[in-house]
Amino acid sequence: MTPPIVRTLAELRNATRGWHRAGESIGVVPTMGALHDGHLSLVAAAKAACDRVIVTIFVNPKQFNQASDLDNYPRTEEEDARKLARFAVDAVYVPDVSQIYPEGFATNVSVGGMTDVLCGAHRPGHFDGVATVVSKLFTQTSADKGFFGEKDFQQLMVVQRMARDLDIPIEVVGCPTIREEDGLAMSSRNLLLSDRARIKAPLLSEVMQEVAEKLAAGESFAPLQAAAVARLTSGGFTDIDYFELRSCAALEALEWPTEPARLFAAAWLAGVRLIDNIDVPVVPASG
Repeated sequence: MTPPIVRTLAELRNATRGWHRAGESIGVVPTMGALHDGHLSLVAAAKAACDRVIVTIFVNPKQFNQASDLDNYPRTEEEDARKLARFAVDAVYVPDVSQIYPEGFATNVSVGGMTDVLCGAHRPGHFDGVATVVSKLFTQTSADKGFFGEKDFQQLMVVQRMARDLDIPIEVVGCPTIREEDGLAMSSRNLLLSDRARIKAPLLSEVMQEVAEKLAAGESFAPLQAAAVARLTSGGFTDIDYFELRSCAALEALEWPTEPARLFAAAWLAGVRLIDNIDVPVVPASG
């Protein structure tokens, strides 16, 4: 059965009040739609952990740097609802802009420190948009748990810090990245790739895995980084926004993974910006 579509905050709160009165826990999976198996893995995790599950679909204008990117973002509400049917979610919240940013809305949520590197350095204001909309969705749904994919690891860290700093009573749960059979991290943006570009796209994760293996073997990052960028460029990626080794704790740049770390990459392929990150084994400091 297709899950109920909720379009107004009043209707949503009417439902959640009843669930809370009954002592039921609520999980929320915030999305911008164009759902794929990565999103659906978050829904499955929410269903396993909570009595009630809300999936939100809202293409947030505040986190886009270019109007054309916002206009071109895939919108597939009917197909999304069909994909959610087998999970028996309790509500799909599909608000319009007026429900999130009503006339006169003037508040911006900004998380300092970890938002001026990686995607934050290349997309000014992006994470302000993320933090603002997610804080709204957390309070609008009054959820007990929120589920986010590690594919957007920087976003996950920003949301966790935002909720903690603002004392929002919610647990932000990170879930593993889901990949295609060829290694490409699942993303709604993959729908924008041409057939030719889609064939080239897995090179990103392939190069990252190779670099991670060499780091685990004790090689330093700088020469590996230069070689990785050269290989991606020769493989058809036109611009490499970043290819970096950073700590999991505070996203500090590292030369060796002597603490929990991840490789982060963002690169353009045929006009589509792809991002990925992978865990890197810790290598004890020598000496």
